Amino acid sequence: MKNSTLRALLLGAVATAGLAGGAMAQDYTFRFQSSDPAGNTNFLLQKEWAEMVSEKTDGRIVVEMLPVETIVAHSETQDAVAAGIIDGHFTDTSYFAGKEPAFGLIANPVGAWSSPQQMFDFMQTGGGKELMNEMLEPYGLHFIGATTPGLEAFVSKVPLEGVDDLKGLKLRAPEGMVQKVFAAAGASPVNLPGSEVFTSLDKGVIDAADYNTFSTNQAQGLHEVAKHPVYPGFHSMPLIEVSINKAEWDALPDDLKAAMEQSVLDFAQYQVATVKANDEAAVAEALEKGDVTIHNWSDEDRARFRTIARGEWEIAAQASPNSQKVYDTLTAYLAANGLLAE
Repeated sequence: MKNSTLRALLLGAVATAGLAGGAMAQDYTFRFQSSDPAGNTNFLLQKEWAEMVSEKTDGRIVVEMLPVETIVAHSETQDAVAAGIIDGHFTDTSYFAGKEPAFGLIANPVGAWSSPQQMFDFMQTGGGKELMNEMLEPYGLHFIGATTPGLEAFVSKVPLEGVDDLKGLKLRAPEGMVQKVFAAAGASPVNLPGSEVFTSLDKGVIDAADYNTFSTNQAQGLHEVAKHPVYPGFHSMPLIEVSINKAEWDALPDDLKAAMEQSVLDFAQYQVATVKANDEAAVAEALEKGDVTIHNWSDEDRARFRTIARGEWEIAAQASPNSQKVYDTLTAYLAANGLLAE
């Protein structure tokens, strides 16, 4: 059944029930804008989240998911949510680091995570969720929960067995924390748009690239020219926040708040499981063809890279009081869980 048809049926059913019963709880219709384009795998999954919300609330909440740029630019959704132009957003928190540098640090503390579950646990039990609301609520938003498209793999033309192999490596990395951490590890990062990664690898302009998940990299043909991917990845995993207008959140009954929070928790597991299945299928296909060598870094080398990254986190922590809170909370969680090298 098409999503639009499902939404129409849900709305109709709820309206009919309300007329019949008279005492039914108020219905809520929210518009959420994504930072992903229509047709993108992540956006299609987010539309499934909207269906989850309807199911968990028995149709009392209906969410319309809108692709990037539908109402406002991806960098303007925070203001749009606060102003009530849209009701909520699915977005990379780092887009708003210009307002609060701490958003950039918590959104992608490069090297911190070796799996989505570590980040999810930090958000739920390590103080991450509380930090997000402490930072977002002054801007008129409430943080419902976090998801992620998963840990990115690493594309390379040369074998990379650990941190030592990064020294002198010519690699594509976006400006900001990712580039700074790789430079601190001894690599020679350059800033290239994603559209130039394949050609730059093919022509030898770069030897490696920070790009995307294993399955996406393979689908775009990167493993044809870079046959030494690192998987699972060791460096980058963006936090995607699901937030809503704070006044609208405060007006919801407690049972609907709980249902919304649970929907994001369930969706996050669904999204990473879907991406993981895609990656595992792509890995199996690559190994069957036998034309790539997949490198999986040891826990020791992942911890070494995390230690190098920590130096850049320390610098980033100086940018604002909230940045220092993020750094302190993050490193306390990592230390408590044995994820920081001695």
